[in-house]
Amino acid sequence: MPIDNSLLAAIVLAAGKGKRMKSDLPKVLHKLAGKPIVEYVLDTLVKLNVDRTIMVVGYQAQRVIDAVNRPDVVFVEQKKQLGTGHAVQMTESKLKDFSGDIVVLAGDVPLLKPETIRNLLDEHIEKAAVATVLTAVLPDPTGYGRIVRDKDAMILKIVEHKDTTKEEKNIAEINTGTFMFKKAPLFDALKKINNNNSQGEYY
Repeated sequence: MPIDNSLLAAIVLAAGKGKRMKSDLPKVLHKLAGKPIVEYVLDTLVKLNVDRTIMVVGYQAQRVIDAVNRPDVVFVEQKKQLGTGHAVQMTESKLKDFSGDIVVLAGDVPLLKPETIRNLLDEHIEKAAVATVLTAVLPDPTGYGRIVRDKDAMILKIVEHKDTTKEEKNIAEINTGTFMFKKAPLFDALKKINNNNSQGEYY
């Protein structure tokens, strides 16, 4: 059953170069089974019947826009790739008349199912949460941001792999890069973030 489309907007992060791909092609345009990986993400959002989809582009922005070519997707350019927090900030003007919840997800995660996002939204609403993050537990979490919880099991922070302490490296629960936010607190919080990390980015 589709989600009530008055409740949910989507921000797709697709500005990155994808250095690990060792290719000039933007990361989200690499093909999986003959189709750019970002198309799988967009197809998932269509199944969720979201109110609007905003895609943040940056590296070879026009190439990504031309490849996607969907009238229902609004594009925003992040001229300097300063991190995911900064990318989401770029979308604020496109959401000024929207007051529901926002799912933020990466454009390079093609296997994320509509049911998973639906369950994330259900949990977010049930707990009356301001922010909800989809996490996973991996046998080898190397390279992923770690979920650090407090004594009550609430998420205290997310620490990127390069910034982890020895103790944090042992945490197996990782950030999938998929989040649900209430709109107003999200953009209020983004005004307070800094780039005090090894990448010099606004996460």
